[in-house]
Amino acid sequence: MYDEFVKELIPNYAEISDVHSSLQKNGFCVLDAANVSQWMGCSADELNDLSSDWADMPHDKYLKDGGRYRRRRHSSFIFEDNTLTQVPHRAHWQSLDYNALHGGMERWFEPVLNTTIAKPAWPKILYKLAQTATQLSAPIQKTWCIEAHQFRIDTSDGIGRPTPEGAHRDGVNFVAVFMVDRHDIKGGETRVFDADGPHGERFTLSQPWSLVLLDDTRMIHESTPIQPLNKLGYRDTLVVTLSKDYFQNAAAPTP
Repeated sequence: MYDEFVKELIPNYAEISDVHSSLQKNGFCVLDAANVSQWMGCSADELNDLSSDWADMPHDKYLKDGGRYRRRRHSSFIFEDNTLTQVPHRAHWQSLDYNALHGGMERWFEPVLNTTIAKPAWPKILYKLAQTATQLSAPIQKTWCIEAHQFRIDTSDGIGRPTPEGAHRDGVNFVAVFMVDRHDIKGGETRVFDADGPHGERFTLSQPWSLVLLDDTRMIHESTPIQPLNKLGYRDTLVVTLSKDYFQNAAAPTP
């Protein structure tokens, strides 16, 4: 019997030259750490310099299952006419259509630290994702609303749930999930499915700074729970979402 906590499946990594075609054909693509570094124009040292900023994050106080396994920070940005600007701190909001568990409410998370945003890799990551979204949009979309989420899922409750809402879409246009670090855990398998078809794949992101990039209008995704291998373990990710023209909130249209 398949054991989701033990077996790890290596992703079918794409080459940098295939990012656009993979997204257009399959609705997602996966890059290994070396290609992420090259594609983002970041050195491995610049990416690894970000990783320490996942320590000591505040707990997510909105988990409806009462868990203490998720810590996170959240900040928002506008990319317009090739210029990236951070916007005043705002709540994260999703409709119940996209998040049946935690949707329909304003969730005020602590912002990403200024020292994190000031590091060289941070703007390079957001710029590259926004420029790629622009290149993939037809007609050309010049304004992107970007939300960046730092997540740490740990095993302090025995099991940590990266996606307690289950398989879902985020209600945006594109989603990027970077594997920042995995420490002393099993599980945490990534699963992506066609929203309107039978195709799906599952794999484990294990390389620090490997990446899965998704067309959220076409794909459903989830990550399976994690368990500790020995004592306390954790799984750190950076999730970046991009929406055309509007942030998701109760007073504005969603993409």
